[in-house]
Amino acid sequence: MALVRLRELLLRAKEGRYAVGAFSIANMEMIIGAIKAAEELKSPAILQIAEVRLNHSPLHLIGPLMIEAAKNAKVPVAVHFDHGITLEKIEEALKIGFTSVMIDGSKNNIEGNISITQQVVKEANKYGASVEAEIGRVGGSEDNTENIAVAYTDEKEAKKFYEETKVDALAVAIGNAHGVYVGEPKLNFQVLDNVNRAIDVPLVLHGGSGISAEDFKKTITLGIRKINVATATFNSVEENVRRLYELNKKVNYFELHDTEIEGAYNNVKNHIEIFGSNDKM
Repeated sequence: MALVRLRELLLRAKEGRYAVGAFSIANMEMIIGAIKAAEELKSPAILQIAEVRLNHSPLHLIGPLMIEAAKNAKVPVAVHFDHGITLEKIEEALKIGFTSVMIDGSKNNIEGNISITQQVVKEANKYGASVEAEIGRVGGSEDNTENIAVAYTDEKEAKKFYEETKVDALAVAIGNAHGVYVGEPKLNFQVLDNVNRAIDVPLVLHGGSGISAEDFKKTITLGIRKINVATATFNSVEENVRRLYELNKKVNYFELHDTEIEGAYNNVKNHIEIFGSNDKM
């Protein structure tokens, strides 16, 4: 297929009542593995990278790789800049060709969040790109350096926010958290249902690593159309590489390369099947 805008994938997901996986990547091997899984299952997909990860994967290098992979994929793929913190990096991502950006203004009060999101929407419109934002605060942090407490999304604030920004996707806080969950995740489905009834916009679930298949499926029935998966994929790659070295005294680079691809492929494939996006291209 081709590189597509996020809003197109999410509107189709809304019509088909499934969710599209947004898979965080860090290198070429993870990109290859994610696309391989999406193509095999005939599923749309989202490749993404968060701003906090750019110290390891510079945007000017990883961004073009993501764009080219999407352009050459056999399924529709959106390329998303996740948890944008600075307007400078968001603009850089748009110039590179990302079809979607997220501005995370959730640490601000509602008016501050609206204001900075409006700026990003205005800029993204110049490129025909989609915009995601967040209302409430998802627990943890993208790079596991902060222990941020969950602040549940309020449906009245979400309605006000959407009416004043017209974002294409809205991330909600319902007890979900970034990184590794301590204990079993406790999602507040009533909060999700309230927000879904209040506004007609595709909703996003961050902190997907560690949530059960049953809970994923329930969130999808309540309006979740984009689900972020990062830690589970990074862990799958690391575990696959660990097994490789445990079983072999010596490993050449290309065995390592293929093992990283396989680690990403396995986790992305598993989540696509849970999210119900297979055979939806």
